[in-house]
Amino acid sequence: MNAVNDTLSTAAAVQGYLERCGLLSQLPLPLVNFAAMTEGYLQQLANHLAAEAGQNAPWHYAVPELGEGGACSLFGVLADTPYDLTAILGGKNADNQLALNKLSQITDFYQQQAKVAWFGIYQARDSVAGEPVLVKLSYFGAPSRAEFPLTAEFAKISNNSTVGLTGQARVINDVAAYLQQGGEYYTCDPKVQAEACLPLFDQSGRIVGIVDAEDFTKHVFTAEAMALLVAVCLTIPRFLPATA
Repeated sequence: MNAVNDTLSTAAAVQGYLERCGLLSQLPLPLVNFAAMTEGYLQQLANHLAAEAGQNAPWHYAVPELGEGGACSLFGVLADTPYDLTAILGGKNADNQLALNKLSQITDFYQQQAKVAWFGIYQARDSVAGEPVLVKLSYFGAPSRAEFPLTAEFAKISNNSTVGLTGQARVINDVAAYLQQGGEYYTCDPKVQAEACLPLFDQSGRIVGIVDAEDFTKHVFTAEAMALLVAVCLTIPRFLPATA
């Protein structure tokens, strides 16, 4: 009976997430099949997280130099100083280190399963200057900017900021076609051909961050790929660092 209840609970959680972020109507297969695939990934991810994290996750990482006005990154040109998470997370402590370790494990799991070129986990927080931003806590792939302003103005050019403000997912399986149709796009890496940007919600339904996945191949975000990404999105929020 417990197994049946767990399955029903997972299906309800998946459906609730898809409805909240606007993906339910876009499913290319029945919800029951999608939920079953997501449940499988959730179990694999839970097993992965149960293992020891190994070495501690880093607190700083390389970032591109920002262009004039700070709107765009200069691709391939790294800033002299790496980005340090210490200030925006409120200092180095055991709780924050554990959170970063768990997010690093989730990132590692996604990299093993998805085989895409880039992935990042972002949390919605106030910057050191007191402005709302999405800050990158864990990622794999080429260096990219650390913070995305959570403002309507920046959202005009950024899927990350748009998803972080609206809670509505954006899945673009052909970036070139999207641009030709008039879509706005923040280019971190000109080789990117497909992107899936999904929101993170806490138990109350509040937007607490996003995930962003990118690849150099078109049409990689199939139903199975999205089931994996949804499993990741359902798992991440309980491991995010505490906010004030």
